[in-house]
Amino acid sequence: MLHLASQSPRRRQLLEQIGVDFVVLDVEVTEQRVPGESPQAYVSRVAHDKARAGLVGLGSMQDAVVLGADTEVVLDDEVFGKPQNADDAAAMLRRLSGRTHAVISVVWLVSAAREQSVECVSQVHFATLDEPTIAAYVATGEPFGKAGAYAIQGRGAVLVEHLQGSYSGVMGLPVFETARLLRGFAIAPK
Repeated sequence: MLHLASQSPRRRQLLEQIGVDFVVLDVEVTEQRVPGESPQAYVSRVAHDKARAGLVGLGSMQDAVVLGADTEVVLDDEVFGKPQNADDAAAMLRRLSGRTHAVISVVWLVSAAREQSVECVSQVHFATLDEPTIAAYVATGEPFGKAGAYAIQGRGAVLVEHLQGSYSGVMGLPVFETARLLRGFAIAPK
């Protein structure tokens, strides 16, 4: 049985899209980058911590497989988390304006018997954004709870001039890579 160690509605939607049965687990892990940790190592560690916390929370369920995932926006080696407020969201969008940033998604599957991960890195180029565009987008409320202060699957799509990589990976769960990882654990769509 697959368990999703995430409260993300986007991850739930993407797993449902590929026809996988799963149960959602509520886990709490610290999402703090340690000094000297690369963005890729940070994203992988957080995703792994979520999956491990989910497995520990299930206790003695021997057939459990837990999926943990994390997705972060990275520009100039800086990890952009979720904005704290409207000013923070606007500042992030100003920094991303007219530039290409990386979106790193890492998915871990863990069970009592094994662990395996996959990483997906996409390159997203933002259009040059003027202040009224930034203010209007922040006013929608969409940037909150989103890494990098935008949602490519929502109104934030108009900010993206070019995407190289995985659209679903930018949303929070790279579907192709995740499906392949699930097949390796004998978890197939219904």
